Amino acid sequence: MTTTTSSSVIPTLPGRYYTDPDLFALEQKNVFEAMWFCAVRSSDLPRPGSFRTVQVGAESILVTRARDGSARAFFNVCRHRGATLCTEESGEVKRAFQCPYHAWTYDLDGKLVAAPNLTKMADLDRVGYGLVKVHVREWLGYVWVCLADEPPSFEQDVQGAVAERLGTVELIDNYDVPNLEVGRRIVYDVRANWKLIVENFMECYHCATIHPELTEVLPEFADGYAAQYFVGHGAEFGEEVEGFTVDGSAGLDRIPGVSEEQDRRYYAITIKPQVFINLVPDHVILHRMFPLAVDRTVVECDWLYLPDVVASGKDLDKSVELFHRVNEQDFEACERCQPAMSSRTYRDGGVLVPSEHHIGAFHEWVQERIG
Repeated sequence: MTTTTSSSVIPTLPGRYYTDPDLFALEQKNVFEAMWFCAVRSSDLPRPGSFRTVQVGAESILVTRARDGSARAFFNVCRHRGATLCTEESGEVKRAFQCPYHAWTYDLDGKLVAAPNLTKMADLDRVGYGLVKVHVREWLGYVWVCLADEPPSFEQDVQGAVAERLGTVELIDNYDVPNLEVGRRIVYDVRANWKLIVENFMECYHCATIHPELTEVLPEFADGYAAQYFVGHGAEFGEEVEGFTVDGSAGLDRIPGVSEEQDRRYYAITIKPQVFINLVPDHVILHRMFPLAVDRTVVECDWLYLPDVVASGKDLDKSVELFHRVNEQDFEACERCQPAMSSRTYRDGGVLVPSEHHIGAFHEWVQERIG
């Protein structure tokens, strides 16, 4: 599909891209298992031995913190007979991970350190039969993993997406995202294909229809053009709006590094394939998507605030409620679309209107990734 703006409408992806398990399997392999994937908040691994297991494509990945404080990630598979090593979503071990099947035991660096009768296997390479490592980067206070043997450039694919949206990657530093704290986390189980969720986040043609609270705070969204449509643009708060809250009342303490140009503005960033970042003067909202099936996507959403705001026990409800409602409204819309993707009437897809034309580039990217 070639995107063109010579027409006021351009075609979308055909319906099978949202329903075909074989295409989803290709996405697991060529997208989620090949690209940088935002796995966990760094603060979810507060100490050596803290861990979380996450689904990346078709693989279960164990993310932990080593003795030296660095983040590590491994395939969550015992090297003996392939048992799942950690069956819990999160937890903490003191010194090592032990397989519950035959007690093969691995230290926090992934090396095989113990097993029944290990001394009788002198020729067993304890490093070679250690846990299989996954590439790791920590940025913005999150642990990013890549399952590819040779990972793509983090600077180009991840940080580059921020630079493309804001004009320069350094502008996100004003929000001091690594040092913010999670004030609220909500997990959504969405019965829709992950691409429907990405497409929804990228456009605001629907905003006047389903987001009354958001368009009250950001009046320009009622015109149908999302902030992401323009490089460097942040949607301005309404004149009578005091803060990014469900009723437009005053927000919380402003992040000190936010510039005057960024104040009273909302910026949205999409980092393919599964991260959305929302920047406002007093907090940051970050979505991580975990596509689990062709028609099911779990979305983990963090609301991040200054540490003093979280520690003080200030009421976050009005601040959280605005985007929580936006999330529920968006995900309901995506779930309304999912069943119709298999309809004969959507076999050849639909159309993108002018304010959605930038989604065409996303569709081209999907097709290029999966072949």
